[in-house]
Parts: sequence; structure tokens; C-alpha cells
Amino acid sequence: MDVEFWKEKKNRFDPDSMYEDILGFPDHLVDAGRIAHAASLPDISADDVSDIVVCGMGGSAIGADLVRSYVGDKLSIPFATCRHYKLPPFVSNKSLIIGSSYSGNTEETLSAMSHAARIGAKVICITTGGRLAKMAAENNWTVITIPGWMMPRAALAYSFVPLLVLMSLLGFVSGSADDLDDAADAARSRVEKFSIESQENASVDLARKIHGRIPIIYGGPDHFDAVAVRFKGQVCENSKQLAFANIFPEFNHNELVGWEIHKPFADHLIVIILSDSDDHPRVSARMKIVERWLRDRDIEVVTLVSNGNNLLSRMISLIQIGDFASFYLAMLNETDPSPVKVIDYLKGELEKV
Repeated sequence: MDVEFWKEKKNRFDPDSMYEDILGFPDHLVDAGRIAHAASLPDISADDVSDIVVCGMGGSAIGADLVRSYVGDKLSIPFATCRHYKLPPFVSNKSLIIGSSYSGNTEETLSAMSHAARIGAKVICITTGGRLAKMAAENNWTVITIPGWMMPRAALAYSFVPLLVLMSLLGFVSGSADDLDDAADAARSRVEKFSIESQENASVDLARKIHGRIPIIYGGPDHFDAVAVRFKGQVCENSKQLAFANIFPEFNHNELVGWEIHKPFADHLIVIILSDSDDHPRVSARMKIVERWLRDRDIEVVTLVSNGNNLLSRMISLIQIGDFASFYLAMLNETDPSPVKVIDYLKGELEKV
């Protein structure tokens, strides 16, 4: 790997240090756990909660999706992510509503949290401040305050870990955060493998494969559906190019057929399959069959296999390779990974409506 090449690209196209934020992810995991454990939590009993709804968008919402992917099979009550201006109709004063907005100014989240106030739901907020913090003060809601110097997507640990710790501290699941330290240690070892200084760098190899193509990411339904969505989002936001994601086995019943007529754009597509040792045996079989079928039609397929001593570490392993690959892809695209100008434009136009 040409270290000087990547250093020169970083110096030119990463003025806001997205690379350093990606490098710092393992430390963010530990710090987010410390913040969550130090928070003064409300007197909420798991026995008194009928359902949990996390209100958030973008980088703030993906943390909730990852929590659901990680511990959803251990929860005895519904857990949902609300990406809307209004809460789902099943919520009540027995619901636990968690407002997650990095900036504290996300208009969809603020609208949904106003709904939570009207119905008298139990509420906890995770934010750096903004209007959500003010709303929390007005309603006497608990706030877990997180650091505010990153882009929301780079603050994934701070949207994910506090939720995970809350699930444990409030008694919804037992031991959900026990593997956090081990996962952080494993994440540090991966940082060394994926850094600019690494001579054999799988994330760089992946970025080069994706460059000039549209990646389509497929993951399993049990624990890696949200990882696939995160991977897609990082390519879109950091690398400024289109990517799409879907989930086994659902896409086998519809989207798979769309690959039959692909020759006009086959060279512009690449499939990335996220595989895990605990995937359902029939899902694993589907992954192998689909990979073979696509390769027979001259579609390049990259299968990424998770690694780690526990599920959390394995999930994070694929998050990290996606994060690093999206950064290197941004450098190949010669674009600054931090700004999201079209989103800023959209927000500006909405203020006029």
C-alpha cells in the first residue's frame, strides 16, 4: 500500500479530520459507556414499560437500529425506531420514548418528542444540546449529554452505547453491555489493520473495488441488517456516491429477479455480502447460492466475514471496515468526507416552507 499516496490525499481532502474520528471509534465506545453509566437515570421499572420507541434520524437513528439488531432477540417487549414526525399509534403513557438527536435540532425528532410530551410517556433524551435539551428541561426529562464535536455519523458510539447501557441498567435485558470492553479492544486492533500506515489493508482493497461502481450491500436478518444499512449510509455520506442495501432472505423473493437483466450496467455494480458465523443455516445457504449465481453472470461479489470473540465485536468488525472503506473511497473520489451540502440545502429550503 502506498502510504504517502493516502497521506497526500488526506491532507488535501480531509480538512475536518473525518479520518481521526474513524480512528477514534474504539475510544468513543469506552467513553460513551462511561457517560451512560454516570448518568442520573429516572425511576423507571421495566415492568411498567409496554414498549420502547427511539426517535431519531440518520446517524442518531442507526444507533437504535444496531441496539435492536444486537439485543432484539432478548427483549420481551417491542423495540422500534421512529423516523417520522409523529409517533406510532400504539404508544401510550406506558411507553418509554427515547429522543436521540446529535444536534438536538432534528425537526422530525422534535416533532415526535412533542407528541411524547402530549401523551405523558416516559422519556429519556440523548443529545449534545440544542432544542431537544431545552424541551427536556421544560418537561423534566432525563438527558444523557454526549460530546458535540463530530459529524453525527462519526458519533455512532454515542448514539449506540448509551442506549445499550440503558437497556441493561433499566432491566430490559441482562448483560447487554458486558462485552463492550472486549469489543473496544478488538476494535483497536482493527484500527491498526485499517489505518493509512498499514501495508496490507483490506479496507483500502475494498475501496478500490467499489471505486467507480454502485455497491449493493446484503446482510442477514438476525444481527447484521442494521450493519448493512450503516455500511450503505457511510458510502453515501462519506464517499458522496450511491449505495444500496437489502436483507436476506427478503430480497430473494423480489429484488433478486432484478439481476436477470443487468448487462447494460454490470460493470458499474458490485455486491457486498455481510456474513456471520451465527447466521441462520438457511440464510448462509442462500448467501452461498446467490453469490455463485451472481458470479456466473459476471457480477463481482465480495463476501465480508465478521470476526471477533462475541457478537458485539463481530458486528463492529463489519462496521469498521465499512467506515474505513468509505473514507478511502472518498479520497479516491477526491471529495471531503465531512460536509453533506445537499442535506444542508434541503434543510434550508424546508425552513422557507
